[in-house]
Amino acid sequence: MARPRLDFLGRLRSVLGPDAAGARQGLVSLAVNSSTSLVAGAFLGAIVGTLESFPGLLVLVPAAIGMRGNIFGAFGNRVSTSIHAGTFNLSARRDTVLGQNVLAAAVLTLGVSLLGAVAAKAIAVGLGVPGTIGLLDLALVSILGGTLASLVVLAATVSLTAGAVRYGWDLDNVCAPVVSTLGDVLTLPALFLATFVLGIAVLTTSIAVVLVVAATAVLVWGLRSHLTELRRIVRESLPVLVAAAALSALAGVTLERSFDDLAAYPALFVLQPAFVSSAGALGGILSARLSSKLLLGLIEGTPVPGREARTDIGFVFVLAVPVCVFNGVGAHLIGLALDQRSPGLPAMVGASLVAGTIAMVFVAAVSYYGTIAAFRTGLDPDTYGIPVVSSSVDFTGALTLVVVVSSFGII
Repeated sequence: MARPRLDFLGRLRSVLGPDAAGARQGLVSLAVNSSTSLVAGAFLGAIVGTLESFPGLLVLVPAAIGMRGNIFGAFGNRVSTSIHAGTFNLSARRDTVLGQNVLAAAVLTLGVSLLGAVAAKAIAVGLGVPGTIGLLDLALVSILGGTLASLVVLAATVSLTAGAVRYGWDLDNVCAPVVSTLGDVLTLPALFLATFVLGIAVLTTSIAVVLVVAATAVLVWGLRSHLTELRRIVRESLPVLVAAAALSALAGVTLERSFDDLAAYPALFVLQPAFVSSAGALGGILSARLSSKLLLGLIEGTPVPGREARTDIGFVFVLAVPVCVFNGVGAHLIGLALDQRSPGLPAMVGASLVAGTIAMVFVAAVSYYGTIAAFRTGLDPDTYGIPVVSSSVDFTGALTLVVVVSSFGII
């Protein structure tokens, strides 16, 4: 009678691979990611009044949240590959790998916050979101809020790097979920705090102009810096990060247009950030693992994933199942605790699992082929993998969840 169970465990171990510690690290970081993303969802429901007062701000929210994961997740990927290759030195000097990545993160935070606001405004107006706030106001909220959140995420990323060097953690397994977690839980409050500067006559305009000029100047400096690695990171990252912000803004438009339907069951607002964040974090883990193995020559960029790549894909699918269940249960319970109506536990878990399965197929394809494409064209897959995955998941994840809950007859 024990043989079927032993066979199952054997198959499970073959999917997870020999790195059982990696599976534990991934699950722990994903659990933290989901927990804090559910908190972010609860906060999203709490600031509905602010979102109504400043039309167009909801369009910016997914882009602003995703930006933290995109910038600092890629930061972790690059450092992780350097650690695996044995070329990393834990030093904050400007000319070191760590020092130039820190500077690049600062440059990209300011520059992409500005460009992301421009993209969000253009998409909101282009797709007919009525009464959107002015571009300067949107830029002020994006730059100020983004900077506040990024300071904490930067400190955490550097701390994880130090822990990876000292304790042997694998950044490929822990950085993307942790960064995504912090991006979720910090960005919404930071944006909310930034809105308090709006509407103060001349002061608001003056602060906005100063921030726009400063962000532009810092971005130009980064693009022309004499530090080779810094300049390369900024130049390679900027196009994909701006494209990612535009895709994430489309997710905001999807939520804006489904707002009244979702409001019938406010617990769905709790689920949405956790669902999208988890899919992005799982994609970040997969991209990071594939990128490191490509750069180290452990896998080849074949049209059909080889055995090693399939093992990594199976690895994240196994991790996705308990994460989706956790998200559904957590959103339902938090909704009840906050007196927010829920369609019921079975419906929440079922929607999370079905939408999660669909999203993970998309995540696996984008992670694998996006990483391969970057590698084959001579670009750094560490820089491109996470932004491509997370921004794609922002839009497709939001759309998938809305379609699934609609198909279930929930809305």
